[in-house]
Amino acid sequence: MPSIAKLFENSKIDIFQLIKQVVYLLLLINFAIYVKNDIEIAAHTMSNGGSFLDWTAAFATTIDESAWIILLILFELETYVMSDEKLSRTKSFLMHSARIVCYFSLAHTCYAYSINVYDLSLVTPISAVSNLCQLVDRDLSFTTNLLYSELNSTNCGSLSTGSKFFFIDPPENLIVTDAVGLVIEKQLGWVDIIEAITWLLILVTIEMVVWLQDREITGGWMMKSVNMAKFFLYAVLWGAISYWIYRDHWMFAWDEFVWIAGFMAIEMNVSEWRDEIREKNEAL
Repeated sequence: MPSIAKLFENSKIDIFQLIKQVVYLLLLINFAIYVKNDIEIAAHTMSNGGSFLDWTAAFATTIDESAWIILLILFELETYVMSDEKLSRTKSFLMHSARIVCYFSLAHTCYAYSINVYDLSLVTPISAVSNLCQLVDRDLSFTTNLLYSELNSTNCGSLSTGSKFFFIDPPENLIVTDAVGLVIEKQLGWVDIIEAITWLLILVTIEMVVWLQDREITGGWMMKSVNMAKFFLYAVLWGAISYWIYRDHWMFAWDEFVWIAGFMAIEMNVSEWRDEIREKNEAL
């Protein structure tokens, strides 16, 4: 049976570009799903309103995904569309300014995740409550493993059989979980922080490679060090995927996979660009 690459060999279709377009389309679909997910969770966590920072924290994923999509577009432009073009000062300023804004958004995401983990470390059991049904008629929602349910007399007995319960959204105290749910919340919070920091470090490695190749540097100890670092960082992301699958968060795992695929496309752009630089230098 002929390979896929062989089938496209005599075609006008560029298989690599086709794969990139499919990956980018999947990322946009995932973005829409995450916006919907943030809205649904905010209906529980922000039902009593909140400050501007509270709302941005509630929609941290939407802000995070928006920044990533913009960054991906910018890297696609720089490493593929305009890789052979000497950028004017205006274009360079605009692209770097947009990237800085995105980096601030991503830093905000790390901040929101850190605050969440810190808040979870401070929670204490709700006093004088040993059964979830004691909290009925207080307009609360129960959560475990990021699944939210409005607490009422009909479902309180089936949602949890625990004897310790915790408010996990101070100071509003609208969301309650049990001891098992609290452990899962803490684990998910730490995975979010590690994943967010790992992606920021991956961005640093890409920025370094782009900086080097802009100066027609394609080898040396610095380039090797950056590539080794990227291998480790992507391995950490695969670890996050494994954890989310373990927790049955298939959407998170799928989203991470598609984002890795998206940045693998950027890595392939960088590799092609590197080959072009080497060919040009060899021809001199």
